[in-house]
Amino acid sequence: MNGIEYGIVAILASLLGIVLAGYFTKYISKQDCGTSLMKKIAGQVQVGAKTYLHTEYKYIAIFVAIVAILLAGMDVADGHAPYTALAFLVGAILSATAGYLGMITATNSSAPTTQAARKSLDKSLRIAFRGGAVMGMSVVSLGLLGLSSVLLLTDYMVGLEDSLTFIAGFGFGASSIALFARVGGGIYTKAADVGADLAGKVEAGIAEDDPRNPAVIADNVGDNVGDVAGMGADLYESYTNSIIAALTLGWMAYEGSDMTPLLESPVDGMGAEIFAIPLLIAAAGIIASMVAIFFVRTREDASQEALLNALRRGTYGAAVIVAVFSFIIVYLLAPDNLGIWGAVIAGLVAGSLIGYFTEYYTSDRYKPTKTLAQSTETGPATFIIQGIASGMESTLFPVIIVCAAILTSFYLAGLYGVAISAVGMLSTLGVTLSTDAYGPVADNAGGLAEMSGLDPKVRDRTDALDSLGNTTAATGKGFAIGSAALTALTLTAAYATRVDIAIGDFSILEPPVLVGIFLGAMVPFIFCAITMKAVGKSAFEIVKEVRRQFKEIPGLIEGEADADYQRVINLSTASALREMVIPGILAIVVPVAVGLLLGPAALGGFLMASVGTGFVLAIMMANAGGAWDNAKKYIEQGHHGGKGSDAHKAAVVGDTVGDPFKDTSGPSLNILIKLMSIVALVFASVIAKYGLI
Repeated sequence: MNGIEYGIVAILASLLGIVLAGYFTKYISKQDCGTSLMKKIAGQVQVGAKTYLHTEYKYIAIFVAIVAILLAGMDVADGHAPYTALAFLVGAILSATAGYLGMITATNSSAPTTQAARKSLDKSLRIAFRGGAVMGMSVVSLGLLGLSSVLLLTDYMVGLEDSLTFIAGFGFGASSIALFARVGGGIYTKAADVGADLAGKVEAGIAEDDPRNPAVIADNVGDNVGDVAGMGADLYESYTNSIIAALTLGWMAYEGSDMTPLLESPVDGMGAEIFAIPLLIAAAGIIASMVAIFFVRTREDASQEALLNALRRGTYGAAVIVAVFSFIIVYLLAPDNLGIWGAVIAGLVAGSLIGYFTEYYTSDRYKPTKTLAQSTETGPATFIIQGIASGMESTLFPVIIVCAAILTSFYLAGLYGVAISAVGMLSTLGVTLSTDAYGPVADNAGGLAEMSGLDPKVRDRTDALDSLGNTTAATGKGFAIGSAALTALTLTAAYATRVDIAIGDFSILEPPVLVGIFLGAMVPFIFCAITMKAVGKSAFEIVKEVRRQFKEIPGLIEGEADADYQRVINLSTASALREMVIPGILAIVVPVAVGLLLGPAALGGFLMASVGTGFVLAIMMANAGGAWDNAKKYIEQGHHGGKGSDAHKAAVVGDTVGDPFKDTSGPSLNILIKLMSIVALVFASVIAKYGLI
């Protein structure tokens, strides 16, 4: 066996994951959806989500078709460009499919979650979590299934070396969908959220999720298109690209390449098992996630700590199972290279620690967010200043953790070990993403309880789940950012080996490399500026529409008439899709332009700088936004004057600023740094051949 043939095992594990996702989908479809009013409101959210995705996918389909044609006609894979185009199409289609299935199930889960909350907190948690688990299992199962299938097919048709050359096209397809899904979904969700808050809570003085607000359904739709479909596409990309990077670097070590001294490592001279290990670890992760999902349950009237522990049992349980499985895999296939197992553990530990410190800086259970809430007593300005400072401070530990993981895994197994640590970190994605995707389900359930006029105790239960969802969402973003940094780093290393950048050729004193570093450091900031302005422009349009409906629909503000929810949904959709085009072009065109105009080494400097600034900026924005949000909710629990107080009004303003930080620009940076790295890898031969310098 040449190692790639172990993809059969990966395919079998993927099929089991798909079966479990199908079981959860059927389980949710059999649950009681509550009253006719609950069904009506939930149906509006479902229709709105489908409207957005169908429209977005039409735009994306055009882009995918154009890029596939270009790839098929360009020599980007040493004479096998059509295979690169095929891999690109498969990666894009499966990414879109995973996002669609996960989001539809999530929107279908809100009404059963709300109905279950009328009787049982535990059942409500299990329904919401299983709704999120469809997203988690769909992402890992379809990702590994597609990647393994393409590897096996192309290995059979053209051989191992060529198969590993153009498999980067699969990652390019996944990255393309991720960028548009994350940026478009992020703009949609935050434009609707900010518009609903400004026109509803701030101007009209009505409560959050009040059915009189025309933007409230669009806001609930946005929770799903941004935090389910968008996050799923983001992590699908990280998951598949980490495996691609490990396979690519494994090939360089396997053939004993001397292109760069950095490849000299303890794994040099290994046999075909070097390709089997990442595939088998990913397969073990799917099995571990399937088992760990059933660990998530709680008792009635559980505290926030008990609810959080219920989710931790799932994520930590999966990590332990993967650690055991990966040891067995490495011991059986490479007993003389147990450092590879150490790299897996480094990734697992790094992912868990990043999640912990993200929680520390964003949860209202800890000092940073409590101190942030206290700052509202002197107004919104101090609240915003304190939040930005807290976000900046929160970058310290994640950066140290990622650096430690890089050094540990490198000294244990070279650059291949760094790639394996990323595979290890993402191996438990099935359950980790489930805890993240569960959040929008709980959030929508709370809104549904409010709009349906259910007993306050129902809203109390859904609020407990929603508050937990905010924490898991923040933790999920930290996990996504950390994995993005490791994945982008290993993709950059794979690019360097492809274009034959030797250490002596890569000096920061070389003017082209220095220019590349400055350009790479700049791009994440320009990208964030574009996406934040997009949220502002889109939110302004929504505010105007909400004001118009309050003014022109007789009886709406008095609760005697229905709002035109669909008009706001259509407005949000059109605005988000219009504004996502420029960021998408920027991420794809700029790295190719840098490589062609300044040369391969300059592009290497560009990529490293963009990973560094993008990683830190993403952590800062995500954590600042999460802390602002949870500080507001902490005040709403009765602290510092509670709802309606001056402190609460200041918190609403700060939270509005934080919305695009944590749900649009910050998370989109994950995809930016990974997409630019995979684009460089796909076009490596073109850049090496035609680069001007």
